[in-house]
Amino acid sequence: MKTAYDIILKPVVTEASMDNMQEKKYTFKVAKDANKIEIKKAVEEIFGVEVEKVTTIKMPKKPKRLGMYYGYTGEWKKAIVKLTEASKTIEFFDSLM
Repeated sequence: MKTAYDIILKPVVTEASMDNMQEKKYTFKVAKDANKIEIKKAVEEIFGVEVEKVTTIKMPKKPKRLGMYYGYTGEWKKAIVKLTEASKTIEFFDSLM
């Protein structure tokens, strides 16, 4: 059985994700095999908020090069979580602004 901390791996902090925070949308890196229902339950359990909607995006691998060596970045899954209007904000992200 997976715990909530196995599903939500880490927050994604980029300029675009910071702009979405004003609309109560938060971005997380999640486990590849996690579905939207599991992600919703995990965010509600960890942060104590009410989730309205979950959008998932599979991020593809990208080619990278270091000197003469070629390789790829890893594939990963991103989830954008929208909170309800009545829900409080996630305190971790409030300290980043």
